[in-house]
Amino acid sequence: MTAQTPPSLTDRRKALTGLLAAPLLLAAGTAAADPTPLVPSPDVEKRSLDDIHKAAMAEGGKLVVYAGGDIPNAYAGIERAFMARFPGMSIRMFADLSKYHDARIDLQLARGRLEADVAVLQTLHDFDRWKAQGQLLAYKPADWNAIQAEYKDPDGAYAGIGIIAFSNSYNTAMLTEANAPRDAIDYLDPSLKGRLVLTYPHDDDAVLYQFDRIVHAHGWDYLDKLMAQDVLWIRGTVPARLAVAEGKRAATFTASGTFANVPNAPSRFILPRNDVFQSWAQTAAILKEAAHKEAAKLFISWMAARDTTVGRTGQWSVRRDVPAAGDMKPLGDYNTSPTRFKAFMKDRERIEILKTQFEHVIGPATGPNPTGLKGVYLVQP
Repeated sequence: MTAQTPPSLTDRRKALTGLLAAPLLLAAGTAAADPTPLVPSPDVEKRSLDDIHKAAMAEGGKLVVYAGGDIPNAYAGIERAFMARFPGMSIRMFADLSKYHDARIDLQLARGRLEADVAVLQTLHDFDRWKAQGQLLAYKPADWNAIQAEYKDPDGAYAGIGIIAFSNSYNTAMLTEANAPRDAIDYLDPSLKGRLVLTYPHDDDAVLYQFDRIVHAHGWDYLDKLMAQDVLWIRGTVPARLAVAEGKRAATFTASGTFANVPNAPSRFILPRNDVFQSWAQTAAILKEAAHKEAAKLFISWMAARDTTVGRTGQWSVRRDVPAAGDMKPLGDYNTSPTRFKAFMKDRERIEILKTQFEHVIGPATGPNPTGLKGVYLVQP
């Protein structure tokens, strides 16, 4: 599916290229400051996981987590592992686009009936906003001090639970590592025409940040050339990765993946040679009005624990004592900055401008919500 660039927009896009570069630097320098601490900073959790488990069972043994994702049942494995580790507990992790989950939580709060206990989202700007509004329950899990400072709120309002990076994935039967595209300019190779799949940038803020950096480096003309590649544009980043793994397209740069060596894997995840790539700390918080506070604390402490973190780390960890998967070096050794993405996410006015501009060039994001979820409340009565 392709879209043509309206000729009347060309000059406007070129004129805006320099204008839009400045706010990115401004955001990075001014938006990173945390709001005035409004949440009493608690002590670090002293109870064991088993002790918290007992408290959670006495509370009812139930937990509802709203987690950012773009395929149905994306967290089924975590649900199973949690219930196996903590017998008697019941957990529902609803995967949906973070931009839908945050609005869902705001609506529930406005209606006076909150369903979610924990939010695990990509929309990093929401956490400081909710903290300032007094909507978060401050909590520091037992392994709090192992979490790197840049990925957590000093008052315990929220903390990162894992690093996610978006970069290149290629189909190993269709391309070799030697000819797989790695930098943005590689995706303009004529041999890749009709063989690329990308996620709409105006439908996902993390992908929007990738495209913003590409346009900043190469200009809006890059996007015109990319459009000429007959790209398959779809909703969702996991769907983009699956399209590559299933051989529907040969490559994408709008997906995550693992560095672990998986024999006979149909696709492989690789970083750029030179370009900046996208990374951030997927962040979790307990809602202050959560119905299952002890279960929420159990979940956060379990996710922060070293053994759980090691088992989930396919890229990098937010913990200082857990190495990257495979033979990768620490995240700081690569051309990426998770903290810049957080600054980008706070500049909502600029993001809305960018979304509209990319939609003008690419066309509207079409297709249903890839998770299939809808409605304000998700737990069936």
